[in-house]
Amino acid sequence: MTVEQAAGGTVQAVVVYDGRLLLVSGPGHWELPAGTPEPAESPQATAERVVYELTGYLVAGSQTIEPREPGEDPVTVPAVVCQLLSESPSDGGSLTAERQRWAPFTETADARLPGAVRTYLEGHTPV
Repeated sequence: MTVEQAAGGTVQAVVVYDGRLLLVSGPGHWELPAGTPEPAESPQATAERVVYELTGYLVAGSQTIEPREPGEDPVTVPAVVCQLLSESPSDGGSLTAERQRWAPFTETADARLPGAVRTYLEGHTPV
């Protein structure tokens, strides 16, 4: 995803750690941390900033998951895989502990996840 594509939509962060996925509460469902890029901000930098602002966790964005499913919106679907850098969040996150959770990959059926992210998680589920 280019910076221009990200500027028009949302960047989602796929934060994985020890077979679990970081989710935040949305209106009536769980979802990936997501936010809008700032001017000239890369998708990786957006994902890193949004995760920190929402949860207080430090992460490093690495690869972008491109949409693979027919009908997925390329403006909102590309997500950035992030590696967790801090096992404990700082006090700077805007969401309370009740509004975030680490869900085992197998327990993300109730989360609003793009198909490409589900495919990524299936390929990284520990056995």
